[in-house]
Amino acid sequence: MSQRSSQHKNLTPAIGIALAFLLSMSSLAGCSASMAADEAPTDKSTPELASTGAPDDSQEPQATPAEDANQQNAEAASENRSATDDGVLSYRDIPAFDGNPYVYVNDGEPVFTDEQRAAEPGYEHYDELDELGRCTAAFAVVGPETQPTEKRGSIGEVRPSGWQMAKYDFVEGKYLFNRCHLLGYQLTGENANPQNLITGTRYLNIQGMLPFENAVADYVDATGNHVLMAVTPIFEGSELVARGVHMMAESVEDGGEGVAFNVFCYNVQPGVVIDYGTGASMLEEDATPLPDVSGAESAPDAASEGAGAREASEKGATGSDEGKGVAEYVLNTNSRKFHLPSCSSVGQMSPKNREDVEDTRENLIANGYDPCKRCNP
Repeated sequence: MSQRSSQHKNLTPAIGIALAFLLSMSSLAGCSASMAADEAPTDKSTPELASTGAPDDSQEPQATPAEDANQQNAEAASENRSATDDGVLSYRDIPAFDGNPYVYVNDGEPVFTDEQRAAEPGYEHYDELDELGRCTAAFAVVGPETQPTEKRGSIGEVRPSGWQMAKYDFVEGKYLFNRCHLLGYQLTGENANPQNLITGTRYLNIQGMLPFENAVADYVDATGNHVLMAVTPIFEGSELVARGVHMMAESVEDGGEGVAFNVFCYNVQPGVVIDYGTGASMLEEDATPLPDVSGAESAPDAASEGAGAREASEKGATGSDEGKGVAEYVLNTNSRKFHLPSCSSVGQMSPKNREDVEDTRENLIANGYDPCKRCNP
């Protein structure tokens, strides 16, 4: 046998062993890859916003169609909504108004950034108006040092975006819109600050926001402690009137034991259809239904405009009133009524409850005063 043939025979077993080894390693690698796929998380839906701190800016993976449907069903079944993944609440995250003045967000748990939590007691900040002249956000560490020390002044000179005067007999005080403080006057003493005033319905002001403002004020008055508070108006697209306000608060010294809430309050007035693009309004019974652009399942595209909105815009506000301008009135600070100086009720008023003012009728109503039924100012 030649030397070359002998070498060939000797190599044959070695090649077989090498091939067997390679096949074995390939099988192990396949097993390893299969195990890794089995262990990978299957839930890729966007996670809930963390209870503290700002959300991660990294992009979340896309949900599968089945997971996306499950997530939508879970959201539709709950009255609570979470902020979007960039930390800003969208009107499309909010369920359609169902007769309740507010809805809880994130199960009512407030979400503040580390920077907000580090703010000093008494700190206040009001973001600049945007390019459409709309309020953007307000934040404060409310405490005894931020509360007002003088009587509230006039705010009638401020015209927030979308401001139009309109009267309806069934609305408390008759005037549809108030100049609503984002951070209430009783909390920060901010009066005619354009960066803190929005066009809001009487319903938003009294049924929606006031109970939460009162809760914060009562807590501060009782304890002398501080409360983180952030209020953001929520606009849809380029509309001039906010669809509502996002309110959050958390007491500082006791870590939220005293006060903690996270809510969206609706800027609506039952019985009235509002064109949020302009501030025009009309009676609900006279209007073509407006499209719902909230988080309801049948919500149309935001760019679409309903006939009711166009009709309200063209006709203007039902019962609109240009107002009589500034005039002299006498306030009863106890009964919260205002009178003409010639009213017979003024002579029966206790001097300690009397306050003479020069203001507009609508501004007095917006500030919580009712017109006297005797002199009908």
